[in-house]
Amino acid sequence: MEIGAFTFADVAVGDGVGPAQRIPELIEEIALADEVGLDVFGLGEHHRAGFGAPAPAVLLAAAAARTSRIRLTSAVTVLGSDDPVRVFEQFTALDLVSRGRAEIMAGRGALPDSFRLFGHDMGDYDALFHEKLRLLLALREPGPVSWSGRFRPPLDNEVILPRPVQDRLPVWIGVGGSPNSVVRAASLGLPLVLGTVGGSAGHFAPMADLFREALAHYGQPAQPVALTLHGFVADTSQKAAGIYFPADAALFNMIGAERGIPPVTAADMAAKNGPGSTYAVGSPGQVVEKLLHQYEVLGHQRVMLQLAVGPVPHRDVMRAIELLGTEVAPVVRAEVARRESAEVAQ
Repeated sequence: MEIGAFTFADVAVGDGVGPAQRIPELIEEIALADEVGLDVFGLGEHHRAGFGAPAPAVLLAAAAARTSRIRLTSAVTVLGSDDPVRVFEQFTALDLVSRGRAEIMAGRGALPDSFRLFGHDMGDYDALFHEKLRLLLALREPGPVSWSGRFRPPLDNEVILPRPVQDRLPVWIGVGGSPNSVVRAASLGLPLVLGTVGGSAGHFAPMADLFREALAHYGQPAQPVALTLHGFVADTSQKAAGIYFPADAALFNMIGAERGIPPVTAADMAAKNGPGSTYAVGSPGQVVEKLLHQYEVLGHQRVMLQLAVGPVPHRDVMRAIELLGTEVAPVVRAEVARRESAEVAQ
């Protein structure tokens, strides 16, 4: 079981922490995640007020120079509104800076901002992703690429240089609940990321099952499944709730206001953290229990917690990363290994 964290580099809308403060804090958080032994850190791409990372590869490269072991991934790259050649070049650069620790988590994106900014029609939302994903995968292969499609000029016997350290840049597919997206990832033999913002682990179990069944149907080898979730660790459950839930509610309310969704309260957020949920907010022991329950239901190989959300203070994020790496991750990894060994022995 790989355990990590991710963030959208949230910044204040109005008074509060701005990008000039938040981005250096983010680099410190990734450096600490590496120091305490977390496996992966992800940075999500957004192009709007409230978020400070429209160019994740640039910030991850800055973090790569401060770290030595942790894997560094987008979470996600909105591939439909980007150019696959440029994405490949940027993450190749990250791979070279990090000496082989770069990953791409590609997704369709939940918000329309990047499509508007880069001149794409949201009516082509899925077709853009479908076509550009195939080009990105072709660019990973050694040798020249010849390609043509609807949404960008063709490539004729092009070799994209330099090449990454890894033989193939890892590409994961992030999905938010679409069965078609799950099957697409399986048909291409790519690892799957189940992105959650609430609900029960059991709700997502059919997606994990569908993915494994589709891999077999398409004759693809087994691929890992990852789970991303809202989570936070503090020394006590009361402290974790007091820090995280108001900030989480503020983030949801900012997005929800644009969509006519009634405001949620900290109490609503706390209700999402109930038994069996895909939230994991609490003391180290409580987060261990929640992550192991999710593993029992989904059988996944990686979990990433969105620790730094909304206005959670940097000092509290640093403590959460420390606890996640030193008190949660070792226990979860050991118990998952024990269960897997017991299954093999049966």
